[in-house]
Amino acid sequence: MTEPLLSVRNLKKYYSQTEGLLNREVGQVKAVDGISLDVSPGETVGIVGESGCGKSTAASAIVQLEEPTAGEVIFRGGSRTPAERRDDGSHPNDVTAFDRGELKRFRRNVQMIFQDPASSFNPRQRVGDAVGELLAVHGMSDSQQRRQIVEDLLTRVGLSAADYDRYPHEFSGGEKQRIAIARALVLNPDLIIADEPVSALDVSVQAEVLSLIDDLQQAFGLSIILISHDMSVVNAICDRVAVMYLGEFVETGTVDAVFTDPQHPYTESLVSAIPTPDPTESRQQITLPGTVPSPADPPSGCRFHTRCPKVIQPDELDLDHETWLAIHQFRQAVATGSIDIDDLQDTATQQTDEWSAAAQLRESFDLPAQFDDETVATAVTTAITHLVDGSPEEATAVLADVFQTPCEATAPAFTDHGDGHQSACLLHTTEENAGSADG
Repeated sequence: MTEPLLSVRNLKKYYSQTEGLLNREVGQVKAVDGISLDVSPGETVGIVGESGCGKSTAASAIVQLEEPTAGEVIFRGGSRTPAERRDDGSHPNDVTAFDRGELKRFRRNVQMIFQDPASSFNPRQRVGDAVGELLAVHGMSDSQQRRQIVEDLLTRVGLSAADYDRYPHEFSGGEKQRIAIARALVLNPDLIIADEPVSALDVSVQAEVLSLIDDLQQAFGLSIILISHDMSVVNAICDRVAVMYLGEFVETGTVDAVFTDPQHPYTESLVSAIPTPDPTESRQQITLPGTVPSPADPPSGCRFHTRCPKVIQPDELDLDHETWLAIHQFRQAVATGSIDIDDLQDTATQQTDEWSAAAQLRESFDLPAQFDDETVATAVTTAITHLVDGSPEEATAVLADVFQTPCEATAPAFTDHGDGHQSACLLHTTEENAGSADG
């Protein structure tokens, strides 16, 4: 079995929240919260998720542009077994413990391509000098040799040797990204981390740049970590993918497995948004309610439960799923303050026999006027009354007491679906337990 080129374990990056003149710490933003990932030689691995989920922060922490809060990043470390470690348990190839000299050698072998090519270059510096600058930093003093290497790379990325003496403003966005790719390749690295490399480009240019990255990966035998919010981009060139939500990985596996048989509800929603080239094929897009919670105060249990279309109802309830989901979404809106209480009270003041604030709320969230379960009916009616009276805290407490989902009480472990395909969702635990009971 081939050992990974890069092995990330339990990587965390927290930012302190401070207030006051003394910058007293009042909390932490958990941008990356315990992710693990292996990248094999010659492999392209995608990290995908919505904007703000922690993808770019993870990339910066891996290459030590930002210091991780915790975790290991082992580069060319062989196995992670105790035999490879020092007496204190640390690994000699753990990048997070490297000194300045070791980091310089590491960064020669690991390069980044950033999202915005326009901001990557000094407008007063020739692009050839910008690409060759890293060669000088790493000890190549012969300017003619540097120029020859850079001119060759410019040709390899689809430009010309004559472009060496031109300036950034003379190139289009796609051409600037090609130059950025040449700069990432100039030290002949083993690993490239591409952070949203095509998101700032026109759609017509994106496919060309992705094809170039794919071709260069094969030609140079590179390993690549591709960061993207676009599942189509990941599908185009990646071998494996890790789906990220609110600082955590929720599903990992081969691109084929994850895209054809997504196991996590969040992954399902992302896959459903991919356009299909077949006009006869219909695909129902899954629209997620609400917004991504703040990483400064992530939900307990499964962090996706506040928006999950398959969230599990409490054992004590036996509602049809549509009704349960409506109540759950109503509860989340109350808890996050998404309901305009002032507007609700204005409606209550002006209500008529035909219309009331309570009826407006029920209609907005598709809540039935009547429930068969008396406990459910009482909780919903009481919560609505508290809201109309301007007491959202009391409404939140009532709903939490009756409608707490198991998904907020338990953080799900990863379930193995075979061939390295894993997902973290309580649905799998529930299914496994049901299967064991049937057996």
